[in-house]
This record gives sequence, structure tokens and C-alpha cells, in this order.
Amino acid sequence: MVPVVAGALIAAGLTTPAHAAPSRAEIALRWAPIHYQDVDATGGHALSGKSDYITRYDFDGNLNGRDNWDNTGTNTDAAVYYSVLETSTHYYLTYLFFHPRDWIDHPFFETEHENDGEGVLEIVAKDGSDYGSLKAAVTVAHSDFFSYKPAGGDWANGSETIDGTLQLQSSPHDSYQHPVTAQERGGHGLKAYPQYTINGDGIVYYPSLSVSESPSSTNDRDVRYRLIDVFADGGLWAQRANTSLFASLGTFAGDNSGGCGTGTFACGTNSANAPWGWDDGNDAVARGEIATDPAKLAASYFSATGTLSRTYTYNPYSAAAAALRAAQNQPPTID
Repeated sequence: MVPVVAGALIAAGLTTPAHAAPSRAEIALRWAPIHYQDVDATGGHALSGKSDYITRYDFDGNLNGRDNWDNTGTNTDAAVYYSVLETSTHYYLTYLFFHPRDWIDHPFFETEHENDGEGVLEIVAKDGSDYGSLKAAVTVAHSDFFSYKPAGGDWANGSETIDGTLQLQSSPHDSYQHPVTAQERGGHGLKAYPQYTINGDGIVYYPSLSVSESPSSTNDRDVRYRLIDVFADGGLWAQRANTSLFASLGTFAGDNSGGCGTGTFACGTNSANAPWGWDDGNDAVARGEIATDPAKLAASYFSATGTLSRTYTYNPYSAAAAALRAAQNQPPTID
């Protein structure tokens, strides 16, 4: 009778439906950082703190990277750009945090510049669970990378020494523990919290797939940022050849209009990078490969447990491999 009943249930469509695997967007949301942004409201270039708020690269309604300094603060709706690459063994999640200004408030030996792109790569093992297990992260602070692993993690030093512990924190907006990152005010270097943290005023940002909020003040501790796919139709990667937005492949276009550099040492031009332009400069990984070939970085930076496949099952960057390799020979962009 059992086979007969089972067959009848199948025929009637009454069996338990198969469990749907999470989408890449859901994977990105699951591991998206809770983000601490230090805020400085002093000085003319701070715009009462708004120069430290994260936002979209097209926050001002256009795709001109050379007027972002001038238009800073006109729209502070929070957004973070993400990409998900896959091998058979791991997810590689990259998150870009964009600011229209990298700014300072003194006349000494530092430069400021239009546009600012810092971020983090997270490495998640496919372990049979819905969302996998977080193994490591590498953050971008100007022209240096810093590597981390969660407490109790089983990955060890590779060619680079692990710089600290990647803390996890619960979000009031979902049921998960998220990695915690932080950015300094002004220059916006990004590290794992609390290597950078909030000193006085600051914003705590939480991830969402649909909600984009603007801070209510310089000390708002619950602001949601919207995750936006780097590979979305018409999105950041699709705009890579737009000369109004990019000065070269992986480098945002920026000039010295709008008072950039006034009262400071200097204003740099074309000085900020998209993920495919990020470069540590003194490691074994070429310019941009933290985003475009993260399995190479993982194998270099860490001694990984288990299998670490280097063959991608999903990598939209691969179609532009020749151009990306050529761009690796460009002079380094100092962020």
C-alpha cells in the first residue's frame, strides 16, 4: 500500500515542495555588514557631517563623477553595492561603500579628493546549509588590505598575517548575526570593528534589500542601507566605460571643482576606485583581483581548511578578463 499511496500523492501534487535555495541577493543580505560610520561635523568640507554619510554614486541624479564633491549632501539616502561570485566550494561577497567626498579639515600634508570607494570582501564556505559559513574577510582602507577571521575560525595565515577578529552582531531588522565593519571619518578607510569605531557622533547602518534611509542626525544609530547589485542592468559594472563616471577602468572620475583642496594641502583628481580597481600594492594579488578573482586572493592570503576551488561557476567579470588584465598595469591610484 505504501508505494501506491506515495504514487497517488505525487500524482495529486500533495508532496512537500522542494526547499528553494536562497538567491544571490539573499546570500548578500544574510552576510551584509552592520556598519559603524564615524562622523565629524566640524569644518566647511564636512557639510555638518553629511560628507561622512554613505550614499549612491548617482545620488545627485546623474552619472557625472566630476560634480559629486559639489553636490555632496543633496541626497544622503544610504546604499551599499554588492557582488556575489561563486565557485563550487565558496561564495565571494564584495561590498562597496561610497562617499562623494574624501575630505580633511587642516592645511597639512594630506590631500582630499572627489569620490571615495572603500569596502570589504567576505569569503563564505558552501557547507550544505542555506547560507554557508563565514570563513574570512579582507577590508580596503585606502591603499592597504586588512584580513580577518571570525572568532573560532579555522582558517590561518597564508602569505599575509591575519590582522584581527571579525566580530558578529545581531540586527534589529532580521534574525541573523552579521559581520561588523567600520569606517573612519574624513578619509573613510574601512576595517573590522572595533579597529575603527565611532568616536562621538556616528551612524550605525543596517542592511536591507529594499529600504534606503537617510540619517536623521549625525548620531543616528539605526539607519538602513539598501543593497544594490553591482551587476544590475545599467548599474555600476555596466557603466564601467562611461567616461563621465570613470576616468579609466576601475577608477572614478573626479576633478578639483567645488572647493576641493581649498584650505588643505591639495585636491587629488581621479583618486577613488571601484572594486575592480582596488589594490593593496604590496601583495601577491593584482589590481582589482580582490573583486574579480577573489578565490586567488583567498588562496594567497589564507591557509584554508577543506577544498578551495579556483574555478568559478558564476563570475560576470570573466567576460572582460582581457581588459581587466590590461588595467592591472595602470599606475596605482592612491586613495
